[in-house]
Amino acid sequence: MHTVKEAALITGLTEHAVRFYTDKGLVPSVQRDKNNIRMFDEESINWLLGVKCLKQSGMPIEVIKTYIDLCLEGDSSIPQRYKLIMEHKEAARIKLEEAQRHIAHLEQKTELYQAILEHRSPDTTNPGNWDNIQHMHGDVFYSPSVRKA
Repeated sequence: MHTVKEAALITGLTEHAVRFYTDKGLVPSVQRDKNNIRMFDEESINWLLGVKCLKQSGMPIEVIKTYIDLCLEGDSSIPQRYKLIMEHKEAARIKLEEAQRHIAHLEQKTELYQAILEHRSPDTTNPGNWDNIQHMHGDVFYSPSVRKA
């Protein structure tokens, strides 16, 4: 049997994470000693490692809890677990696409800043100046006369 500290060392999690996951019901086999101290056997360590794996994929705690509940149902829940993983994968793909759009936008902004720093373009990045310039970047109109409500 392992203490929280030992479980943390074995799994590479923090002691706080071990306690948090236990409190959230993500370690169904955790036991308590006579002093109500958490004690972890090998199965509990495996649950913690499973949670760590899912958390590293970006899976939210609530979804991990659903996954664990399904695991406790046994092999009959494999189709539901597969569906849950596929849904999480799709959500991650959507986040990745969004992050790629953010990077593309920031690439444009850094090019603009480089032009400003090299005096090839006026500073159109300061909203305090937008009333004085009539200029448009792909994402912002800088003159009240051309802004669309």
